[in-house]
Amino acid sequence: MSVVITEEIPTPEETLDLYASVGWVAYTKDPDALMDALRGSTYVLSARNETGSLLGLARVISDNTTIAYVQDILVNPESHRSGIGSALMDEILSRSTDIRQIVLLTDTEPEQRAFYESKGFTEIHEVEPAPLRGFVLLKDADSVKLLDE
Repeated sequence: MSVVITEEIPTPEETLDLYASVGWVAYTKDPDALMDALRGSTYVLSARNETGSLLGLARVISDNTTIAYVQDILVNPESHRSGIGSALMDEILSRSTDIRQIVLLTDTEPEQRAFYESKGFTEIHEVEPAPLRGFVLLKDADSVKLLDE
């Protein structure tokens, strides 16, 4: 399968379908907010097949100097294990070579850890020479539960 990655915000329909396909209903419950978030990102990458179908998306927020935050990286479950997530992350990393910190939050699935470690990431408590602490304040406490439903 041929995949093309472009810097593009998909249509609202495509976006909602993709986020719903991975069960991220905390995002899909407010489509306008989701589209505003994409437009407010530093950049959005879309992965499409040869027919133009949206297969994956990555969203980054950054000052382009000291930090880049990978807010979203998702691939339609029908296209898992096809290299799309890897291609999206590789594009993010190639755009971030001069940025000191690349940060992301993810769930605790072993596959997630293996994927991010394969891309050079380290869990925050394992950073050397001194471990770091990570903090988050989720204003919508139900969002964590909604992601797993």
